[in-house]
Amino acid sequence: MTRIESQSVRLARLGFADAVRAAELVESWASAGTAEQIDAALAALTTVPDPDLALTGFHQLTEVRPGLLAESSADPQLLKRLAAVLGSSVALNQHLVAHPDDLQLLRGPLERRSAASWREELLGVVGADPSAVEPVAEADRSDDLRRGYHRAVLRIAARDLTSDDLLAVLSEIAAELADLADATVETALALARGEVPDWELCRLGIIALGKTGAGELNYVSDVDVLYIAEPRLDSNGEPVCDPAKAMAVATRLASALTRVCSAHTAAGTIWQIDAALRPEGKAGPLVRTLTSHRAYYEKWAKNWEFQAMLKARPMAGDRELAQSFVDMVWPMVWRVADNDQFVGEVQAMRRRVISLLPAREANHEIKLGAGGLRDVEFSVQLLQLVHGRADERLRLRGTFEALDALVEHGYVGRADGADLGTAYRLQRLLEHRIQLYRLRRTHLMPEDQVSQRWLARSIGLAQTNELMHLWRATTRRVLSLQQRLFYSPLLEAVARIPSAEVRLTSSEAETRLRALGYGDPTAALRHIEALSSGLSRQAEIQRQLLPAMLTWFTAGPNPDHGLLAFRKVSEELGGTPWYLRTLRDGDAMAEHLARILASSRYAVDLLLRAPQNAALLGDAEGLRPRPGAEILAGMRSAARRHEAPDAAVAAIRAARRSELLRLAMADLIGELDVPTLGRALSDVMAATIDAALEVATRGVKVPPIAVIAMGRWGGREISYASDADAMFALADSDDPDATGAAVTVISRLRALLAQPGPDPALSIDIDLRPEGKRGAMVRSLTSYRAYYGRWSATWEAQALLRAAPGAGDAELAATLLEAVAGVRYPAEGLTRAQVHEIRKLKARMEVERIPRGSDPSRNTKLGPGGLSDVEWVVQLLQLQHAAQLPRLQTTSTLDALAVAAEAGLVEAADAEALEAAWLLASRIRNAMMLLRGRPGDTLPSDVRELSAVAQMLGYAKGESSLLVEEHRRRARLARQVMDRLFWEPA
Repeated sequence: MTRIESQSVRLARLGFADAVRAAELVESWASAGTAEQIDAALAALTTVPDPDLALTGFHQLTEVRPGLLAESSADPQLLKRLAAVLGSSVALNQHLVAHPDDLQLLRGPLERRSAASWREELLGVVGADPSAVEPVAEADRSDDLRRGYHRAVLRIAARDLTSDDLLAVLSEIAAELADLADATVETALALARGEVPDWELCRLGIIALGKTGAGELNYVSDVDVLYIAEPRLDSNGEPVCDPAKAMAVATRLASALTRVCSAHTAAGTIWQIDAALRPEGKAGPLVRTLTSHRAYYEKWAKNWEFQAMLKARPMAGDRELAQSFVDMVWPMVWRVADNDQFVGEVQAMRRRVISLLPAREANHEIKLGAGGLRDVEFSVQLLQLVHGRADERLRLRGTFEALDALVEHGYVGRADGADLGTAYRLQRLLEHRIQLYRLRRTHLMPEDQVSQRWLARSIGLAQTNELMHLWRATTRRVLSLQQRLFYSPLLEAVARIPSAEVRLTSSEAETRLRALGYGDPTAALRHIEALSSGLSRQAEIQRQLLPAMLTWFTAGPNPDHGLLAFRKVSEELGGTPWYLRTLRDGDAMAEHLARILASSRYAVDLLLRAPQNAALLGDAEGLRPRPGAEILAGMRSAARRHEAPDAAVAAIRAARRSELLRLAMADLIGELDVPTLGRALSDVMAATIDAALEVATRGVKVPPIAVIAMGRWGGREISYASDADAMFALADSDDPDATGAAVTVISRLRALLAQPGPDPALSIDIDLRPEGKRGAMVRSLTSYRAYYGRWSATWEAQALLRAAPGAGDAELAATLLEAVAGVRYPAEGLTRAQVHEIRKLKARMEVERIPRGSDPSRNTKLGPGGLSDVEWVVQLLQLQHAAQLPRLQTTSTLDALAVAAEAGLVEAADAEALEAAWLLASRIRNAMMLLRGRPGDTLPSDVRELSAVAQMLGYAKGESSLLVEEHRRRARLARQVMDRLFWEPA
């Protein structure tokens, strides 16, 4: 084995990825130092994030600084810092190779330097007088500033990279970077003065915003600033020039300063100056006077602009003028949360940022991604702005210090605060390391293994796979804590704070609840106090739950109703061991319960009749629709435990209530689509009627009875508000009393299911039977055959299209449906007269059934393009073609529509329009029933109700108009299809 090969094996074991090249470089050092010096250098280089990068940089330095091996081995501290810098940053490698004398910066103490010290150094670098009130430098010295800036970054990075506790020192590093930014801008302004004639005519103050203003800057970041200028005054207090000229000079100064910081030259670059947070953004003047700023912020500024001013502080230039601006805007910042829309706007702004992230970057964004840095910063700022109105201890600019204050004064729990702070520091550390590598502005986690390896090593992780696991864990933790931060334990009614000095007054609590979206904060406060007062274990757990529950309530249409319902449910179940424990320890149950309680009176009414059904939310399978046979078996079992028919049917109805609640809750949390819900509700209806029919038959001698499901029940498309459209068939019998007995059973069945009680009534509508309301309640099989064979009308054939076995004797139902197959699927289709009759009936329905005075276009059932339009189009096609196309012989509207489209009876686009209109109308009707607890076919005219319905359908708050527009659009398209397929002459 050659010497190079032997050396490469050794270096591979030490962690060098390209061991052969590393061996060649090390071998070339033989004449530059001793073996001990080389080993010392290698020992240091193998400890850094990227040993290969460090080795390459070290080798390049040995070429331009021949004594480096001896120099570094004689100073272990220098070697450690040099290796750390070389192994962490390509950009600093390049800087050191270009300026090897800057190695001296890595010697001796590397304590944090003050802002004044950095200012003095950088001004000196460009030849400006640091002691001058308004230093001036020659314009051609800008490259000197860039080199001076990179020397400063090198020194800060060396201290950062060799710190014993990377997370602990991070806030200090970020603060020093902000100090360096101040000094850099001050020096750039000095250079701008050397470039801009007549600069003495104006006063220019520069305000830092964003992370710079907060004193926690990144290595590479846009530096957010705001400019304020005034004409300079003479000794008599008069402007030395025309104000317009002074502002023009100030604008040129600001532009020149920006150009100095942002330009790319052979000496490198610094960073971008960003003045986009100024009034009117990029469209507004770059520089304004104090009076102009005051007018803007008093009259036109939006909430987010005040939030941005939370971090405003004097930075450079005329600091007295800059401080005047801060003094002016600072009180306004702490009044912004008085706006009722503030919290919603902050939350919407955050959601908007996430929604705008490119899909390929969203899962790798440290800063803007879900659970990332911005979530922590927005949460902390929101708490500050809400609580800081009354508690001046929270009026701080930096996220680190503000979070510490929130924890110290009880607004955030210590464990939660520690978790959030650790997650934030770790994410900032990752951001720093990624940016430091090339000194480029980026917030993306690397995707390749090589980059992940050096990043993992840069934060002290031995295994690469630990990196992504740790980062993902922090984002999950941030997401879980983010909501709770909106409702801190300091709120007196939410949690009892040990120290009396940090309690909020009742009025402040009410103000905060109002700002967070509660319409009656006084009542909300009473509910919170009732839930959380006392020293019992129940109260302790409630105090833990309430912050998150309150958050989730405000995400629903009616947080006040949600909180009241939660109080009622908790009063019933609070002493039950599983209830609070499951809410506390089961993430899904608490959030889902809050969403349901704040959204649906229908579900709440069902739940309050039997609060123990809340346990359905704690079971992974609890909200899954149950098979009809399983539901029926349970209902029959419950009924058989009671001798009295009333008690037996009460048990059936109670079981039905549980199933309706199960489906409503699943629907509200988005686990059911319209077709699945319709089938599940139909199964519940069938099981209820079947089990109740068994009870109603007790003690009565009667032949087998079949319940034929009609209408939506037959199509398995029912909604929460649907009645049970049905026909009753009786098996043929020689018993002359059979029909009378059957009438008795059916009457008893309908009465038992319809009578008022604690559980929802079920009305059985038999108007679709032969001859309609004038016809017999029940007929024998022979009678049905005779009637449909000789006398049935066209509308009755149409009604039979959705006839299906519903309950009772399944064999009898199948026999009857087979007997009427020729009626509902006529072999020759429809005559012109029959088509005309159907059209006439449809027209009369539209005139007679839509409530007088209402807007037909808002009626989801009978209005243009509503459910009825879609269904009648499909049924007309079935009557005309189902005999020749057996697949059309289905009771499901959507299934029949799909078959018709596949067969070419309907254009694909038309079928899509009909289906979309039908689904949206169905969703709206179900949402209105869930919201109100009572049925409705018309889009609400009440703005609050309409907004609530829109939210339930997935629209954001304030987007109810989009729902109305979407309904009108889909209904219009469906009506156009109907006009072509239904109304136009065949």
